[in-house]
Amino acid sequence: MTPAWSTACLDWQERLCAGASIIPPPIYPEQAAVALRVFKSLRIVDAPGSPTFGECCAPWVFDLVASIFGSVVPDGPSAGRRLITEWFLCVPKKNAKSTIAAGIMMTALAINWRESAEFAILAPTVEIANNSFAPARDMVQRDARFDAMMHVQTHIKTITDRNRGAALKVLAADNDTVGGKKSVGTLIDELWLFGKRTDAENMLREATGGLASRPEGFVIYLTTQSDDPPAGVFRQKLQYARDVRDGRVVDKRFVPIIYEFPPAMVKAGEHRDPNHFGIVNPNLGYSVDAEFLEREFTKAENAGEESMRGFLAKHLNVEIGLALMSNRWAGADFWERQGAALTLDELLERSEVVTIGADGGGLDDLFGLAVLGREPSGKWLHWGHAWVHPIALDRRKSEAARYRDFEAAGDLTIIRDLPDDVTAIVEVVDRVNATGLLASIGLDPEKTHKIMLQALIDASIDEKIIFGVSQGWRLVGAISIAERKLASDDLLHGGSPLMAWCVGNARVEPRGNAVSITKQTSGTGKIDPLMALFNAVQLMALNPMPQTVSGDLLVL
Repeated sequence: MTPAWSTACLDWQERLCAGASIIPPPIYPEQAAVALRVFKSLRIVDAPGSPTFGECCAPWVFDLVASIFGSVVPDGPSAGRRLITEWFLCVPKKNAKSTIAAGIMMTALAINWRESAEFAILAPTVEIANNSFAPARDMVQRDARFDAMMHVQTHIKTITDRNRGAALKVLAADNDTVGGKKSVGTLIDELWLFGKRTDAENMLREATGGLASRPEGFVIYLTTQSDDPPAGVFRQKLQYARDVRDGRVVDKRFVPIIYEFPPAMVKAGEHRDPNHFGIVNPNLGYSVDAEFLEREFTKAENAGEESMRGFLAKHLNVEIGLALMSNRWAGADFWERQGAALTLDELLERSEVVTIGADGGGLDDLFGLAVLGREPSGKWLHWGHAWVHPIALDRRKSEAARYRDFEAAGDLTIIRDLPDDVTAIVEVVDRVNATGLLASIGLDPEKTHKIMLQALIDASIDEKIIFGVSQGWRLVGAISIAERKLASDDLLHGGSPLMAWCVGNARVEPRGNAVSITKQTSGTGKIDPLMALFNAVQLMALNPMPQTVSGDLLVL
């Protein structure tokens, strides 16, 4: 009879804070014990004295190994079948991730029963692949028993079992190297870097395809937190792992292991207390040195918020929601805290007047729309959306995965053809106009105005409320007002990942006593939806009332 088990960890916050394990126990302890004997005998050659895993590892590592190898049915009709097939481990840097990966995969190779089986460690770069292969190679060469069993081929990063012909290959990933693989076990290292690749989802599908015909097959995802807002396959897996851990999704074949602070601790700033660093660093006192962490924290603290966010992401596993750079827009520091679940319908219900801003450029740009409402209390409410032509995904492949994430979140529409974006924007404007709240529309006079004007007029939008909002240094007033409204809690927004990304992309350029934000100073990072917000702010700053704005001033 198959034992009952669960891969959820509903009390993970209490467990982490108490120093308890968040890894589920093995389904079959006797199977786990066999693998642990092998794993504990492997040597970590580059550690002082070349100790074995059994001599120098933190208990959580043994829990992980037991969970992986203790999920195989030991006997009966289903003997050899693995009841859990996927593990997701997200842990900060320096927690011996690559060395542990090598030990796990060497253990899998050593206890494997399938003739000519394939095992693989898949890394995003050659350097990261070397980080896993080198300790695996050393484990073989420093153990006479393993050296007799295994043949190491350094030039092709392969270790072969001489008896069964099974092989462990360490690969730097691309479509050519992983296509058609039928691996029994695959370990994906540094998944966060795969999240930045447009082809990652298909590549990983190819790499893990062997599970379909290998009942004992498994996939392990190892990663640190991303140094940018999570994107692509990493974002997908991270969110899925959280959903399984928290019981929102029931998947008994997927084990989520995420060393991250409880949200309440992050909100209260308690994650920045060095006394709490051990909560998310399970190898503290082993491969992670407390003094090193505290020194790096102090250096980041002195260097500023940009450096601090990098430290928090890589050493404390804190997810970055907004990338802040040294030349960032001042309003970015307050953007995240002003987010709320605000829909367009809610904005219209709460507002007494609305202004709209739009900004777009070439086909590889976003076409951004901002709807800005003013409550009777004087608080401003923002809702934004963007549209993009498919050519942008081809030309800007580095951002294609992120665009797909924004599309899935409902913040971005990838149009099929022109002028679908203009048509959609006009529909939103018409919807706002029908409420009687619309006071004015602000467009970039050099680009957006020429694209949008006739379409708005054709939709019976009064030309007198359509304005060209001058860009560059002339927007300094709107930029300053927006950042002050954010800082004083007088501007709320919908909390969309798209807008957070655009705000993080915004770079300031000093212009005399003022600053300017332009697409040129922001480089390849898109800011069109943010520029649309500034256009709307410029009009809202005139303190308009619905449908009463004069058309005498054509360019603001």
